[in-house]
Amino acid sequence: MNINQINRREALRKTALIMGGALSAPAMMGILNGCAVSNEPGWTPDFFNKDQAMLITELSEIIIPATDTPGARDVGVPKFIESMIRDVYSEENRNEFIQGLIAFNEQAEKEYGKVFTDMNADQRTEFVKKLNDDAIINSGNYDKTPFILTVKELTVGGFCTSEAGATQVLKYDKVPGAYHGCIPYEEVGKQWAT
Repeated sequence: MNINQINRREALRKTALIMGGALSAPAMMGILNGCAVSNEPGWTPDFFNKDQAMLITELSEIIIPATDTPGARDVGVPKFIESMIRDVYSEENRNEFIQGLIAFNEQAEKEYGKVFTDMNADQRTEFVKKLNDDAIINSGNYDKTPFILTVKELTVGGFCTSEAGATQVLKYDKVPGAYHGCIPYEEVGKQWAT
């Protein structure tokens, strides 16, 4: 393995550390309210327009690409992001996200002469890395979370709550585990308070 490469688990761990290990209030609320990743085939966006959906799909796939495990696109992260923005975010936050999407595409066009989805894979990766690094380096200088970090948060949150993310990438332990109804009290010891 190249010294500059890291595995998916390490990348997710580092992303969580960089993001402070905490999710924003809308992301946390969405996940706790049951927004779930669905990788049903033929997803048709009903909030994003076609170009926005394609941009989100390509961007999320750069953040978590397919390797020996599925990538963001494979597990349905773009649909998850759309449902979070549509169903959980406030109107103000929805508008900020759409404005961030527009500004992201405009900046790509300014720097590369084409919109993000028309750029080649190397250009897309380079552009996202540059924006991400800048957002992290200048994190104390922003009033609001930069768009790239919001998309990253939603992508990682969506991926980690997908079946593939939870079982193939993260350590998975069924909770509460097996139910054993007839156990002699002597084997149990103290009773649980809650």
